[in-house]
Amino acid sequence: MGNIHVAIMMGSKSDLPTMEETAKIFKDMGVSYEMKVLSAHRTPRETAAYAEGLKDRGVKVVICGAGGSAALAGVVAAHTTLPVIGIPVESVLQGLDSLLSTVQMPPGVPVGAVAIGKAGAKNAALLAVRILALADENLNAKLRDYSDNQRQKILNEKV
Repeated sequence: MGNIHVAIMMGSKSDLPTMEETAKIFKDMGVSYEMKVLSAHRTPRETAAYAEGLKDRGVKVVICGAGGSAALAGVVAAHTTLPVIGIPVESVLQGLDSLLSTVQMPPGVPVGAVAIGKAGAKNAALLAVRILALADENLNAKLRDYSDNQRQKILNEKV
């Protein structure tokens, strides 16, 4: 891929089924991305180096999915000034442990958090698209179409 606009990171390959939901949205919207497995605990130097190099590569937003201690988003946010969105992946406590870890960042190390699991993965992608659409009218039009489609699905539902 040429210019990557979003970096999708996960702490373990076991997070892939959740993180694929993020990638699906980007594919539908035509947003360039790359996926990487890096662990805040098992590959700390590589994780820091990757995060520190993202801005120079033209990346605009980072999405991190992790379960358990869910430290990945915070570690990445500590090593870049790019917006970081954390997806709590379901783990031991159905993802509540991951959610709490993701949202409890100290002042000065912001991480945006979304819902647990696949719903959060989709919303993380849509939030990233909204950020990118601030400077891209074509992407903004795709977001409007997406919202219109969501609206029509609801209006067409029969009970």
